[in-house]
Amino acid sequence: MRITILAAAVVIAVATLVAGNPPDNTKSTPAFDKLKSLVGIWQGKDGEGKPVTISYKMVSAGTSLMETLDMADTKEAMITMYHLDGSKVMMTHYCSMGNQPRMRTTGLSKDGQKLSFKFVDVTNHATPEENYMRGLVFTFKDADHFAQEWTMRMEGKTDHPSSFEFARSK
Repeated sequence: MRITILAAAVVIAVATLVAGNPPDNTKSTPAFDKLKSLVGIWQGKDGEGKPVTISYKMVSAGTSLMETLDMADTKEAMITMYHLDGSKVMMTHYCSMGNQPRMRTTGLSKDGQKLSFKFVDVTNHATPEENYMRGLVFTFKDADHFAQEWTMRMEGKTDHPSSFEFARSK
C-alpha cells in the first residue's frame, strides 16, 4: 500500500514538472491591445451601403482574437483570427472564396489610429488568377467607431479595395 501511495505521489510530481507553468497570456503589444478593444458586436455598412455585422471575441485563453463578419448577402460568416507572433500581430482570414490569406503587421501608426496588415502568403490558392485578400487597414476613429479597408488581388494583377464602416452596438 505504501509503495502504491509513493508511486502515485511520484507520478503526480513528475506530471506537474512536465506540464510546466500555464502560458503567460499577459503578453501583448499596442497593436494587439488596440484590436482587443474591439471585443463586442458592431453594426456597419459595406462600401455599397449594405448592412454588415462584425463581432470580436477573445479565445484560446486570451491569446487570440476571433472576428466574425456576417454580410447580409452571404449565408456563411467569414472568420479572421488575430494573434501575437513575437512582437507583431499575425492574422489568418478564412475567406468565403475558399482560401486563407495570412497577413502580419509591424505596429500601429504613430498617432495610434491606423493598423495595417501586409500580405505574407495564402493557402488553398490553386492558380495565380484566383482572387484573394492581400491587405487590411483598420482605422480607429474613436472608442465606438472604426473602419476596415480590405484589398483584394483580382485576376492575379489588380488590387480592388473594399471598405466597411462600423459602430459599436449599445
